[in-house]
Amino acid sequence: MNVDEELEQLKNDIESEVPSEIEINEVEYEGPELVIYTGTPKKFAGDGDLVRNLARQLRKRITVRPDPKVLTPQEETKQEIEEIVDEDAGISGYDFNPDLGEVVVKADKPGLVIGKHGSTLREITKATGWTPKVQRTPPIESSTVRNIRRYLIQERDERKEFLRETGRKIHREETEDEDWVRVTTLGCCQEVGRAAFLLQTPETRVLIDCGDKPGSDDTPYLHVPEATPLDSIDAVVLTHAHLDHSAFVPLLYKYGYDGPLYLTKPTRDLMSLLTVDYLDVAAKQGRTPPYDSEMVREAIKHSITMDYGEVTDIAPDIKLTMHNAGHILGSAVCHFHVGDGLYNVGFSGDIHYEETRLFNGAANDFPRLETLFMEATYGGRNDTQPPQEQAEKKLQQVIQNTYDRGGTVLIPAFAVGRSQEMMVVLEEAMRENRIPEMPIYLDGMIWEATAIHTAHPEYLNDSLRDRIFHEDENPFLAPYFEQIDEGSEQRQEIADGPSSIVLATNGMMAGGPVMEHLELLAPEAENTLAFVGYQAEGTTGKRIQSGRDEVRLPGGSGRSDSVKIEMNVRTVEGFSGHADREGLMNFVRTMNPRPEKIYTVHGDERNTKALASALYQNFDMRTIAPMNLETHRFI
Repeated sequence: MNVDEELEQLKNDIESEVPSEIEINEVEYEGPELVIYTGTPKKFAGDGDLVRNLARQLRKRITVRPDPKVLTPQEETKQEIEEIVDEDAGISGYDFNPDLGEVVVKADKPGLVIGKHGSTLREITKATGWTPKVQRTPPIESSTVRNIRRYLIQERDERKEFLRETGRKIHREETEDEDWVRVTTLGCCQEVGRAAFLLQTPETRVLIDCGDKPGSDDTPYLHVPEATPLDSIDAVVLTHAHLDHSAFVPLLYKYGYDGPLYLTKPTRDLMSLLTVDYLDVAAKQGRTPPYDSEMVREAIKHSITMDYGEVTDIAPDIKLTMHNAGHILGSAVCHFHVGDGLYNVGFSGDIHYEETRLFNGAANDFPRLETLFMEATYGGRNDTQPPQEQAEKKLQQVIQNTYDRGGTVLIPAFAVGRSQEMMVVLEEAMRENRIPEMPIYLDGMIWEATAIHTAHPEYLNDSLRDRIFHEDENPFLAPYFEQIDEGSEQRQEIADGPSSIVLATNGMMAGGPVMEHLELLAPEAENTLAFVGYQAEGTTGKRIQSGRDEVRLPGGSGRSDSVKIEMNVRTVEGFSGHADREGLMNFVRTMNPRPEKIYTVHGDERNTKALASALYQNFDMRTIAPMNLETHRFI
């Protein structure tokens, strides 16, 4: 049965199950969803269990969309919604998308718009025909999130065509009789960064991640026969937005890939922010960017977002489920179910097993998992991170000592993840008088990345999620924080002024605003450079951390080519977004059932081999520390 015949059969099945007064105009695949177009959306909404029962019976993700001709006018719809919804909901705005028949309702209290078991949402549809979606009004407005939403509406016609084409490819009839599963390593093996893996079956090819290598111009091995031509790849899956996993995703669209990009909503938004900045930094350093911002927009246009725990068909023979990885906002452990129970393989991305100030710990509960590709950044025998409380006390002491000398603390931090954790930690320490009150300057994309965090509160841990929606408790709105404007002369004023703390990107000092602060602060012994995150080999951060007393200044102000490091240099461990050796072992120890085989990746040669050996010895499982450009067949 071809796709057209299957859709006709589904339409007949749906018509036989719904009440006769409900009109089914069209049934079509759009991406992984089965979309039902109806001329009677108000009647469809009358039965709250109807769509749920259809989805269960047909084993499909179902979305109902109304015929635009039957929708209530927008201004009238706003009035209807405000009559239906309790005024305590605090509705702050609307976004209408007539092509999808959706209205996004922004509210301070989304639960009052949703109602018990979605009852208020159904009432809105019955009254207006529109399908309401609810978003909490974010306490900090994100220009990135706003621009992405506008762009997707602007490109709705092309996007609809893309989704329909993708849906037909996903639900096409399988053509291959063979059964096998294999993975080719295109990067990230016995090295940190350059993440890229190709999952293959006789029917399907899926690329997982496509990142850069910090401190190097090396790209993933996309030229090998298994990965070419790029337009033969069926899907790209992104575990999270850090550049060592995402930087070259837009490059795929430059060189022929035109398919879907699966990721969480926060990962989509953060990837957009980070890749555009990546291009800007490259230009400032005199390097030719590998792609332009148009390719970033192409990646966004081809994105299909997923929630944690949502099982999604991405090919005729592969289902994908994303689970919380605990690493950064929206980061995911990706579980692939191949065939009808044939095989299960997972890719951890980067994980943090214990709960942090920002996130719950990584999920590791999978019904089946035969093979796991697992990060080993801190997989070495002695790679033990101190407890969070101990790390915070050490950082507080570093800050106090620098303050007593009249100096400034410079903290290189990635805009995403570590910066927000530092903000929470520093705000609490000042509020509770554990360090002196002083300005905390945010330089680079930190404020915008923080705004994206508040736009997706459901991905934060319970404690922080509750705090950010109470203005007087929101740590990100504390009076200590001050954003530094792009190209600001304020950096010189900070260096010449009283004691302060500077959070500046890039976290590994491979460019960005942190280099301008380094140039100004490094010659003075009263200042401190405090590392709170991983420093990869080949980066300026690693050179300084290893004792180099003079470094070059890529992306600096241009006044000099190098700077002497007279300032204090301190490393404060315990804030990494990666699990340490014990966390990685516990991640595997508590899995039930455990995988039969684990590949240790995303770590240097020593750490990947050390973790592989420890897993083998402790759990009697087969382990491999692969090299790049290897293909491993599982069945």
